Amino acid sequence: MTKEILNFANDYLQGAHPAILKRIMETNEMEMSGYGSDAISASAVESIRKACAYPQAAVYFLIGGTQTNQVMIDSLLQSYQGVIAAKTGHISVHEAGAIEFGGHKVLELEGSDGKLTAQQIKETIEDYWADKNHDHMVMPGMVYLSQPTELGTLYSKAELEAISQVCRKKNVKLFVDGARLAYALACPENDVSLADLARLCDAFYIGGTKCGALLGETVVIPNPQLLPHMTTIIKQHGALLAKGRLLGIQFDELFKDKLYQTIGKDAISYANQIRLACKNAGLPLYFENPTNQVFCIVNNEQMKKLAQKVIFSYWEKYDDNHTVIRFATAWSSRKENVEALCKVIEELSLGQKLNFRRK
Repeated sequence: MTKEILNFANDYLQGAHPAILKRIMETNEMEMSGYGSDAISASAVESIRKACAYPQAAVYFLIGGTQTNQVMIDSLLQSYQGVIAAKTGHISVHEAGAIEFGGHKVLELEGSDGKLTAQQIKETIEDYWADKNHDHMVMPGMVYLSQPTELGTLYSKAELEAISQVCRKKNVKLFVDGARLAYALACPENDVSLADLARLCDAFYIGGTKCGALLGETVVIPNPQLLPHMTTIIKQHGALLAKGRLLGIQFDELFKDKLYQTIGKDAISYANQIRLACKNAGLPLYFENPTNQVFCIVNNEQMKKLAQKVIFSYWEKYDDNHTVIRFATAWSSRKENVEALCKVIEELSLGQKLNFRRK
């Protein structure tokens, strides 16, 4: 019998949380109106408003992260505006140019561990207006952040407040990608709540695909007058699901008994175990972060050996002899698999000293 290979490639390997599947089955034969106008979707909207402490917020359900980013950025920007993002941001790297395909330039800035600073953003906007040729340039109209970032780091409340202040002063929209938001909310180092995001952002989304749902993301717009015809806009982008109940049911379950805020807790603990195993094995961490993604540096021979037992993500080439790889834990990760991975990492270092010099 072939031994099952361990899989830590991403945080959406499994289907959905059992409570979601149970609710889908329980409601399967009920007849409901379409496009999210059903009673269960309405219940989910109210639960999310309550969790965000924004009873008047507009809440919309979409299907996937790239789709959500494209719809929101396209909706919030004028045709001549672009969006400021870190070079490592999802819209900058892993969305196949979806934002540019929609007609908006991504204005990339060099981040620090995946994060932008308020000062960077302020200088970028001021530099645009100070340029006497700015009428011939793309205007910065939005700032895009991720919480957690693509590198697993977190914005603190103080950092987010400073960025929000700059955006409001400069009349620039602030949009936060929360694809992995559950893992931020479950992280002990995090001090940014859903209510903080609603207070500080023009819009943000609560990720479901990577956080226990089969699929789906929830957009929260604290001021509903910002985009008063959002359902029509979503429809224009081909992103309005006819059987909207499938999204509403999932988020109704995720926001029962604070499941969403706690579903990532084990993933954080498991990621910390893997980090410790890497350190004990002498594998340098590429990024220090407190969430569910572990980035480490291996030599090419180690990577070949590891690939025989574990599925992981290639992140980037470090140099000719070393590669940055990623292990991702998730709400669905199992303790025994994490322990097995830690053992593989330990065995990887035996008899083979990593000849490595940090850049």
